[in-house]
Amino acid sequence: MKVLAVDDEQSIRELLAFQLQKHGYEALMAEDGQEALAKAEGMDLILLDLMLPGLDGLEVCRRLKADKRTARIPIIMLTAKAEEIDKVLGLELGADDYVVKPFSVRELMARVKAVLRRSSQEGPQEETLQIDCLRLDFSSYQAWLAGEELVLTPKEFELLKLLVTSPGRAFSRDELLERIWGYEYYGDTRTVDVHIRHLRAKLGERPGLSERIETVRGVGYRFARC
Repeated sequence: MKVLAVDDEQSIRELLAFQLQKHGYEALMAEDGQEALAKAEGMDLILLDLMLPGLDGLEVCRRLKADKRTARIPIIMLTAKAEEIDKVLGLELGADDYVVKPFSVRELMARVKAVLRRSSQEGPQEETLQIDCLRLDFSSYQAWLAGEELVLTPKEFELLKLLVTSPGRAFSRDELLERIWGYEYYGDTRTVDVHIRHLRAKLGERPGLSERIETVRGVGYRFARC
């Protein structure tokens, strides 16, 4: 598997390259945002530093997730910043995990394996899904409602995708946090409730569709079968 490590510090790039190769991965390096964007296509995972010269990691993440060619590549953010707002911004833009420097190499490699395992378990799937007047394009992270583009954040899209591809299944809030935000997301279950409320509001012009996102009392949410 190919892993792209993006960091402006040479010593960290060398450390990451050594550890990745030691664990059997093909390691590629980039020292700034522009080089990261140029090398990203075809990667299985990207380790992305937040504090980069020029384009910072958040902007690189945003561009990668907005590009059909790279939108599905998992990203682990690396940063010396520990503020909650930076973590939330990275996750909301579509990052899969977040590691604060200085990090334990053992912990980082465990997270690399976990993210790659989660990604590989998704397996092949149809590129698009049509439900009533809703159409989802999984590769481009685009959605349309009655022919009009539906503007969703990456996490809103992933949450809707998970629900509609498992109709009738009830997901707990904790499970949704783990599946959508990642197992190390330090939020609370209100995060899920807020995103569900946003989804229902955006689907609101089609009540029959928005009402299919049901609250399962004492559990979480499900997308009702027809």
